[in-house]
Amino acid sequence: MTSLQEQKINLYLKEIINTMNDGLMVVSPGGDIIMVNQAFEKIMGYRREEIIGRPCTMLQCDACAATFADGQRRHCDLFRQGAAIRKRCLYMRKDGSYVHILKNASILRDEAGQVLGAVETLTDVSELDQRTEQIQQLSKLMDTAGDFHGMVGKSHDMQQVFTLTQKAAQSEAPVIICGESGTGKELVAHAIHALGRRREGPFITCNCAALNEALLESELFGHVKGAFTGAYTHRQGRFEAAHRGDIFLDEIGDLPSSIQIKLLRVLETKQFERVGEVRPISMDTRLITATHRDLESLVAAGRFREDLFFRINVIPIQLPPLRDRVDDVPLLVDYFLQHLRQRSGKAITGLTGETMEILLEQPWPGNVRELKGVLEYAFVVATDGLLTPEHLPPKLSQRQYTPAAPPAAGAAAAADEKTALINALRQTSGNQSQAAALLGVTRVTVWHRMKKHGIDVRKLITA
Repeated sequence: MTSLQEQKINLYLKEIINTMNDGLMVVSPGGDIIMVNQAFEKIMGYRREEIIGRPCTMLQCDACAATFADGQRRHCDLFRQGAAIRKRCLYMRKDGSYVHILKNASILRDEAGQVLGAVETLTDVSELDQRTEQIQQLSKLMDTAGDFHGMVGKSHDMQQVFTLTQKAAQSEAPVIICGESGTGKELVAHAIHALGRRREGPFITCNCAALNEALLESELFGHVKGAFTGAYTHRQGRFEAAHRGDIFLDEIGDLPSSIQIKLLRVLETKQFERVGEVRPISMDTRLITATHRDLESLVAAGRFREDLFFRINVIPIQLPPLRDRVDDVPLLVDYFLQHLRQRSGKAITGLTGETMEILLEQPWPGNVRELKGVLEYAFVVATDGLLTPEHLPPKLSQRQYTPAAPPAAGAAAAADEKTALINALRQTSGNQSQAAALLGVTRVTVWHRMKKHGIDVRKLITA
């Protein structure tokens, strides 16, 4: 009865195999492909008649180790090892693109122990790898989530940035995001991707200043196994990984000259070549770049190609430094405090007036990133209640804050401050920006002092 059941199963074995979601391939002892299922055809892009009888090396698996045996004939190392369990590798599809595979393989033997061949199952994990990378990117951005796709600000400059970001997202033209370090250029890039037509595709990032010239070329365009010393496996480049999505090249101003030439060619032809390979790969990718450098000055100095500059500078977005939008500092502080309370569990309720004054007076060369770091430091030092100047990093508290004077002297200082403010407001007919210029402080500081001393501009001017 058992033998009969096995015979019936064998009759339907082909149909059973074709119901599998994973690809299946059977290879002869000589390395020729003798069987594949429908899932394999879908994953690899080959029809059955195109691949049966051909050597499995045509798939260019970067994890396969080929040895010489039996009269110098190429021989798969799997036949020596006997099995390969949950091995991650890259296979090359018919169209030349790479697919991320989780492979299981085993030797097939007859009853006498003679090798009949090998069977492999191939699980396509490309989408899983992309999702993992996206989750990692989102995790990095969680610390700066805010009102508009991670950006906080109600100032006129930031509202213009938000509007232009929305419009740029609806275009396929290259975008370049300019601004000082710490202003949120990566957040703008993520917003463009999230709002754009390619939102369902991958969002791939690369920092052009983080790698040397040789590594950067491989990182952007990929390489084939054996392309150079140390290239032990295939590597998928960032442009290939960004197919049908967006690629974000940060610090484009630091791109080496040789890579500038290759990038220009890629943008012109919509094709690239992996390192060590001459086969062109077509791409469908939207380019977003960012820099803290003045690219026009670099072009004038001959350090950045003018033709590449014109290619990437189609939709420029300029991010203002934090010192030029000081009105947003209280909003940013409120958001970061809320986030830090949730993360630390500390019962810190806010800032004292003196502490806020210090933050408002800062030039913030590190911009929003620096402000966030200052508040994180304060949360480490403080235990609960309000954050005072003593909780700030020493370089801020020592430069901007002096211990409170005795009551009499403090009252006199407050009176002098109020008198000076009133005089400035009267001289400027109540214009807070002009009064701030006279006093040598910011407009937000004038507003806080007016609130502190209970000054009503309308009543002041009328009187």
